[in-house]
Amino acid sequence: MNKTLILVVEDDAPIRNLITTTLKTHDYKYIIAPNGTCALMEASSHNPDIILLDLGLPDMDGVEVIRQVRTWSNLPIIVISARSEDSDKIEALDCGADDYLTKPFSVEELLARLRATKRRLAYMQTDTPGNDSVFTNGLLKVDFAAGCAYLGENELRLTPIEYKLLCLMAKNVGKVLTHTYITQNVWGSSWKGDVASLRVFMATLRKKLETESDSSQYIQTHIGIGYRMLKVE
Repeated sequence: MNKTLILVVEDDAPIRNLITTTLKTHDYKYIIAPNGTCALMEASSHNPDIILLDLGLPDMDGVEVIRQVRTWSNLPIIVISARSEDSDKIEALDCGADDYLTKPFSVEELLARLRATKRRLAYMQTDTPGNDSVFTNGLLKVDFAAGCAYLGENELRLTPIEYKLLCLMAKNVGKVLTHTYITQNVWGSSWKGDVASLRVFMATLRKKLETESDSSQYIQTHIGIGYRMLKVE
């Protein structure tokens, strides 16, 4: 079985060494890039399975790396950054990041995020839908078989986490899903920071769903409990 190849983009040597030692210990292959220019070159030449990306790089902002990678690849990008404001997370996610881990982080959580990312990729590649392979709700359409979603005639550009969240909500339309249920199904665990991450991902998903062209409210927040997808006529 081929080992997962990780591109580690981090200019801080101690943190980079911590990450690469952890990866090596847990049977991952890795390549490193100390700046954004090198990261783009390594990503295009080695086609890694996952990118671990710091945002505070010496030559360019990590968000710009995300933007450039997304012009030619949908490979998973996990941001690892000291920037903890929701606005920073939303900007990175809007530009195409798949997950966001805030420094300082635990090695166990980093490994859990990697495992969850691998599971999401496998889920999207092998998930076999039942007879109802297309879900329709107002202008929203989710094609489970094709692994894509549309709002009217326009395909939604969703990250893997956003897509899995949307599928989970669609398959449970009308039901209130608790934070724990959602995080267990999306991340495979309920880490302390997962509810905060879930709030950010729901914000980015809503931004893509609830546009001016379709004023329908698809996702309802139940404060302190979770979220529910509403049935739109």
